[in-house]
Amino acid sequence: MPALPSFLIKPLWTQFKALIPPRVDAHPLGCHKPRIPDRLVFDKLIQVLVLGAAYEKISDTTCSATTIRRRRDEWIHAGIFEQLEQIALESYDRIVGIDFEDLAVDGCIVKAPCGGEAAGRSPVDRGKQGTKRSLLVDGKGIPLGTVVAPANRHDSPLLRPTLEKLARFGFHLPPKITVHLDAGYDSTTTRDLLEELGCAGEVATQGIPSPIQVGKRWVVERTNSWHNRGFRKLAICTERRTTVINAFIALANSVIVIRRLIREAWLTHRWDARPLRRP
Repeated sequence: MPALPSFLIKPLWTQFKALIPPRVDAHPLGCHKPRIPDRLVFDKLIQVLVLGAAYEKISDTTCSATTIRRRRDEWIHAGIFEQLEQIALESYDRIVGIDFEDLAVDGCIVKAPCGGEAAGRSPVDRGKQGTKRSLLVDGKGIPLGTVVAPANRHDSPLLRPTLEKLARFGFHLPPKITVHLDAGYDSTTTRDLLEELGCAGEVATQGIPSPIQVGKRWVVERTNSWHNRGFRKLAICTERRTTVINAFIALANSVIVIRRLIREAWLTHRWDARPLRRP
């Protein structure tokens, strides 16, 4: 059974393949061993992302774990994962439209049993190693940017670099932006930052419990759930390097955006294709 259905993997691979730079064979005799096809390695990386299995478990006679890691690092160095995420977001914005007027930010702590650059003592897991993802989403829950940090970092200092992810969209931002935050951001520093960036803020008050769906903040919790439930690699972070973690997050975000784009197109087509009732 494939890690992703064909209606997702086909457009994902088509765009990913177009971003792979041409390979120059520098061997003087041109007698290298046959190169493992990029599509095969890409499918292995999708399995690692979705299933969360180790590279050694995914490898077989067609592709070794070393080849998967080496090709992954080549693609990270070429910036392909970030470009793929950017193209997916631009396509969604052009076809459906990103809701920039209502943004939500929240942090999510996951296990990081292998430690690494983005690991720290988790305050929610008895001090074990953990990683925090500070996630920015639009009004519909589309992931716009993620900042990775150790689990012992507070959400508030991560707010500025998370909101700065909006710079990838250039001058397409509306004049009025409202940022929805939970009580963990309830501070003067947060309000001063929002005022500096020219954004309005709806921040929950500490000590006053409220249902998560009382406002427009619940969509970021749903997207965090999409990350953890749909991509096992993000739920239990076993990568030690931040660049690799960001690459897998960008790939997961691309899958989410493409899935939502296909769903919106299907619903629109279904609605338009309904036969008219006769009077």
